[in-house]
Amino acid sequence: MTLPNKTLSIAILSGKGGVGKTNIALNLSYCLFKAGHPLLLMDCDIGLANLDVLLGIAPEKTIQDLVDEDMPLQEIVLPLARGFDLLPAASGVPELLELDDDARDHLFERLRPLFSRYDFAFMDLGAGISPTVLSFAAMSHVRVVVVTPEPTSLTDSYALIKVLATQHGLREFHVVVNMAESPAEEREAFHRLNATCERFLGFSVTYLGGIALDKHVPDAVRKQSPLMKLSPTSDAARDIMAVAVKLAKLREARLPELAQEQALRPLTQPHKNIHKTSPDATGLGIQENE
Repeated sequence: MTLPNKTLSIAILSGKGGVGKTNIALNLSYCLFKAGHPLLLMDCDIGLANLDVLLGIAPEKTIQDLVDEDMPLQEIVLPLARGFDLLPAASGVPELLELDDDARDHLFERLRPLFSRYDFAFMDLGAGISPTVLSFAAMSHVRVVVVTPEPTSLTDSYALIKVLATQHGLREFHVVVNMAESPAEEREAFHRLNATCERFLGFSVTYLGGIALDKHVPDAVRKQSPLMKLSPTSDAARDIMAVAVKLAKLREARLPELAQEQALRPLTQPHKNIHKTSPDATGLGIQENE
C-alpha cells in the first residue's frame, strides 16, 4: 500500500549567481529542521556544488555516483543530524551540467523513492536556465526565486520566470529579496519584478520576504557554519526565520493537495517558444524580450 505523499518539494533558484541562493537554501532548511520537520537538502547545482563548502564537509559520494554508477541512494545521502540529510553534488564535473534527457529522467526516477521520509525536500538549483535547472524547477511544488535589488539580478530572474512560464506553463513563483539595505529597497525590488511579470506575462508573483544585508552572513560563510546556528539573533537570521515560518504554513495548507501528488511532479515536454525583441518592453530596469 502506497502512503499518501506528505513531502513539499521546494526549488530554490535564481536568474544569476552571487545572490546568496545557496546560503538561503541552507539556512531555511536548518530553520525547518530545528522546528521539527524531517528534511532533505539536495545540492542540485550539478557539477558546481557549493553546499558542502558552506558546511565545511567533504562528501565521499555525490549525485555523480547516482548518475554514473547507479549507486544505492542510502550510500550517497549524508546525515547532517537526525532528520536532516544532505544529498551532495559533485564539483568541477562539467559533463554533469548538460545531462541529456535520458540521463535526467533516470536521475529523477532514482530520486523519487527518497522523499517519503521527509516533510520538505529543498533543491538548491544552479543559477540560470539550463535544461536541468528548468526540469527540477518544473517538477517541484514550490519555486522560490532569490533576487537582489541589482538590475542584473532582476532582469535575469525575470528571464528565468518567463522561460518557466512559456515552456512549462508555470504561473506560481515566490520571491525572496536578498541583501537589501532597507525594507523600502526590498519592496521596491519586488515591485519592479512583479510589475514586469504582470505586464508581460499576465500574472503576479508572490512576495515571500526580504533578507537584510548583514555582516554576520559572510562571517558564517567564512566559518563554514549555518548563519542560523552561528548568529541566530542577527537581522538576516530573523528574516530567514520569518520566511521559514511562511513555508511551514504553506506546507500545512497544502497537505490535502500533496496527498494526491508525487513529491516530484511528472515532467511534461517543454513547449517550443520563439523570442523576439520588443523595444517598448523596458520597464523599471528590467528588459523584456518577447
